[in-house]
Amino acid sequence: MSDSADQPDEGEPLPPHIEQSVQAIARLHAAHHRRATPLQRLVDRMTDVVARPAFIGAVTIIVLAWMALNVALQRSIGWRIDPEGFPHLQGFGELLAIYITALVLMSQRRKDELSELREQLSLELAILTEQKVAKLIALNEEMRRDNPQLVDRVDQQAEAMSQPADPEAVLDAFKETHEGMLADPIDEPGPDDAGRPDDAGRNEGAS
Repeated sequence: MSDSADQPDEGEPLPPHIEQSVQAIARLHAAHHRRATPLQRLVDRMTDVVARPAFIGAVTIIVLAWMALNVALQRSIGWRIDPEGFPHLQGFGELLAIYITALVLMSQRRKDELSELREQLSLELAILTEQKVAKLIALNEEMRRDNPQLVDRVDQQAEAMSQPADPEAVLDAFKETHEGMLADPIDEPGPDDAGRPDDAGRNEGAS
């Protein structure tokens, strides 16, 4: 048999549940892109150009060409566009760095907005999954109680897990626990406390 028979067909359609997930993520990205203003799209394109290795190569070539031009003018006619130390080139580099930093920050801000949407979607799916699991546990417990062939017993853990968690209650509990940890920091031994156990031991031995 050939190896192609063991490999899945690249054109084979995805299962329906995976296809729905792919479509949902694609719609999320498409909606985020449609909400972008023309200026934001221009910033994204410029950031994409700056992030390419070709941009570093182009900047390097421009810098070397500028330096070579000034050196050649100095040797040929005794005059140069950029004085000694290339202050104009340094000013251009600083201005370029400022623009690149601004482009990266603006582009990163839009990416953060998309990340927040993803996190919100993941949280909603996690809550929905937890509710479904709780419902399955409740149905399983109900089936166990109704089945005469199974021993009817009280499972407190299953009863607790069959109740969907309240997201607001969980958040409040997390905040209270976090604030309690911050209010009661763990006492760490200071540098002066390092020798105290040994000193106590020596005192006991001396007595």
